[in-house]
Amino acid sequence: MSLEVKLQVFEGPLDLLLHLIEKNKVDIYDIPIVDITEQYLDYIRQMRREDMNIMSEFLVMAATLIDIKCRMLLPKEVNEDGEEEDPRAELVEKLLEYKMYKYMSYELKDRQLDAAKVWFKTKTMPKEVAEYTPPVDYEQLIGEVNLSGLREIFESVIKRREDKIDPIRSTFGKIEKDEVDMDAKMIYVQDYILLQKKCSFRNLLEKQHSKAEVIVTFLVILELMKIGKILIEQEEAFDDIYITSREAA
Repeated sequence: MSLEVKLQVFEGPLDLLLHLIEKNKVDIYDIPIVDITEQYLDYIRQMRREDMNIMSEFLVMAATLIDIKCRMLLPKEVNEDGEEEDPRAELVEKLLEYKMYKYMSYELKDRQLDAAKVWFKTKTMPKEVAEYTPPVDYEQLIGEVNLSGLREIFESVIKRREDKIDPIRSTFGKIEKDEVDMDAKMIYVQDYILLQKKCSFRNLLEKQHSKAEVIVTFLVILELMKIGKILIEQEEAFDDIYITSREAA
């Protein structure tokens, strides 16, 4: 839907007054009220009288001009600050405001015409470019966190689990091989990170039930970081490392 900007000549009494001021090339702040009133009255005498609504607006302005003309013949009134009041001041203010809106309408009209000349090209991109995926920048992926930081947390968790082992009772019973499914652990870790949204690397390792699971979980984290499925971040040195899923972002 186009924007309609319509402002005809003498659309209202203010428009007629502004036209007479510009025609006579007089200062809008110093209107010769006598001459302008006479010209204004000459114009409304020539107007069609069928539309009384429009005619009444011009007659109200004519009465206002005659009132200003009469007030200018009387001694000027003085305001509270001791300054003489100009009977034309209110009319001048209305004319300036109307003039501003009138020229704004011209500007909108010009912009509407200029906008009609603008054409936009539809997006055309080769399939190879659209399907291109930039390579993963591992330095940007892990930020200030490096492999040594991950290794330190890994070793602290392993040591904590070793400290919990009773050196005597641990020798009791049958030693069995502890097998951990790498693929199952990969699924578990991804689901855990997605569920938590943002989890602690240390807490994730501490939830594992054996040393083998801790090692496998650590390897899974490295693999997920390598393929770009998780984001590793650490606010300050020696702080805990947090893991965020890039798939959930």
